[in-house]
Amino acid sequence: MIYKTLSFRNADAIFENDSEYSTLWKEIKDVLDNISDKELVASFNSAKRTGKKSISEDINKIIDKKLVEKGWSRQSPIFNDSVYRPKGKSHWWTLDFAKGEIAIEVAFNHGEATAWNLIKPVLSSELNHVKKAKQTSAGVIITATDALKKAGTFDNAAGSYEKFLQYLDPFRNILTVPMMIIGLEPPTSFKIQKSNKKVVLIP
Repeated sequence: MIYKTLSFRNADAIFENDSEYSTLWKEIKDVLDNISDKELVASFNSAKRTGKKSISEDINKIIDKKLVEKGWSRQSPIFNDSVYRPKGKSHWWTLDFAKGEIAIEVAFNHGEATAWNLIKPVLSSELNHVKKAKQTSAGVIITATDALKKAGTFDNAAGSYEKFLQYLDPFRNILTVPMMIIGLEPPTSFKIQKSNKKVVLIP
């Protein structure tokens, strides 16, 4: 996929030059660089349920598969205390993915969760009164640009790359760790027809 990045608190320099981060950062980029339009179309068209509205689920599924193949832990608990461990479908205190020093949040959910998605990597990186299950020191947010939201027929209420950027300055004293914000761009070889939610190739 095509994507843009915004480095917060010198994440770009740290991720590229520090050996504790550079291999992990390369893995993240490899995953995103190798998501093809062909994969997205195949995933979208193979859905068994009817009424599928966007490609957000497909992007999520492909990112999940490729990161896990590279040894990333999915739904990794931040804290050890049982009160904060996930029960059932509740994952308030988990990271979408974690490995070594980096926590990842894949954020296609409601825009109201933007602040929480930014804060979770901080919780897993900073010292805390609750004993940690996962200790990281930096974060990566993967989300959709406004352009992808439109082209991929995402829910209008979903957060976006542009919205995440608006939060960075007001939250600067809270977001104390390096973070890379990644905005995924629209596919170039197909589009989704809004009328019948079918994938059509762009000539």
